Amino acid sequence: MEEEVIKRLKAHKLRNTAIRKEVLELFMQSEGKALSNQDLEEQLGSPVRITLYRTLKAFEDRGLIHLAVDRGGISKYALCSDDCDAHAHHDSHAHFHCQSCGKTICLEGEIIIKAQPPAGYRVRQEKLVLEGECADCAHKRPQS
Repeated sequence: MEEEVIKRLKAHKLRNTAIRKEVLELFMQSEGKALSNQDLEEQLGSPVRITLYRTLKAFEDRGLIHLAVDRGGISKYALCSDDCDAHAHHDSHAHFHCQSCGKTICLEGEIIIKAQPPAGYRVRQEKLVLEGECADCAHKRPQS
């Protein structure tokens, strides 16, 4: 795993530091689940918050992770696809947020929005969040 982490950091022109390796490894182990600052802090054992913030900012700026905001307004991050870089994110996809356990994951497939903004308006981001129950939570619920 460490070799792949170092390879990804290098590919995105990021210095190989201990915190960056730890954070990237957590994202790679998350199996598509988006992670919040709190998730990362808990798993890292209370890192210096500004260092974690700067690490996430550098990862996002270089196209390594993308923002996945859930309906609760919690900022979460997930690994980008391999073709993202510092110049462009290619992550036009929806996210699924489980209302029971709070898990947010990236969904496969492209978002096609047919709605057009009013004249003179400019769209900067597209965000689509589907909500419901993940498979784990749906199986835990008693059947009626």
